[in-house]
Amino acid sequence: MIMNQKQLGQFDDEVDRGDRFSFGDNWYRFLQCVDEEGITMAIQSLKHMLEMSDLSGKTFVDVGSGSGLFSLAAKRLGATVHSFDFDLQSVACTAELRRRYFPDDATWVVERGSVLDGDYLNGLGKYDIVYSWGVLHHTGAMWDSLERVAHLVRNEGRLFISLYNDQGMMSKYWFMVKKLYNVNALGRGMMVAFHLPFLATRIGVRALTHRFELPRGMSYWRDYIDWIGGYPFEVSAPEDIFNFFKDKGFVLTRIVTCGGRQGCNEFVFKLSNN
Repeated sequence: MIMNQKQLGQFDDEVDRGDRFSFGDNWYRFLQCVDEEGITMAIQSLKHMLEMSDLSGKTFVDVGSGSGLFSLAAKRLGATVHSFDFDLQSVACTAELRRRYFPDDATWVVERGSVLDGDYLNGLGKYDIVYSWGVLHHTGAMWDSLERVAHLVRNEGRLFISLYNDQGMMSKYWFMVKKLYNVNALGRGMMVAFHLPFLATRIGVRALTHRFELPRGMSYWRDYIDWIGGYPFEVSAPEDIFNFFKDKGFVLTRIVTCGGRQGCNEFVFKLSNN
């Protein structure tokens, strides 16, 4: 697969300049605590949102595969999987999970690629399931990315995405936090320390409501670092996403919102060109 090497190099430069969070570094640390319980939770999450218990015979593309956990979940459910990410460490993480659980399996491809590279995406073809959880709002070109992933979905296929919720002024606050985090080591230390009460409150609330285990097999600390540092950062309102895809022939089959709070809204769309 031919990729735009100049564009991928620009992403690396952005990380070095502090204009982009190193997601792959965070995922590398998360990978050390991936276990069967976390994998099972990821599988259940996919089954629940897609309303499918078996993906045998389905093709699945993981746009911005990150740790590779959900590529692994799709593979465990029987799908033929194509995983890509622009971050080399994220690619390495996904490749590591493939090595651990499906070594030398030709039905799981892992490679480096960018959702903003039109030539690369055009070479991928169409998929039964296009999955991109918590990725497209970090590209620096969210609406362009949404346009591009729509073209990866084959007729009657599913698009499963999650995007940060628009909270107005609070979203502007988090934008500045993330920007400061990525400036240098001092910024990272200050932002992490200052917002520790936020993490403690979140853990306490979930413990008191008997929901201590995070959904999707995630880690509290790695999720926290991802939230504090995840930059670029864009947000959207659920109705804007609904209207965007409705105009392209997609039907919303499932939605889980964060109730107007911070976090991600999850959407599953089905493409119907009939």
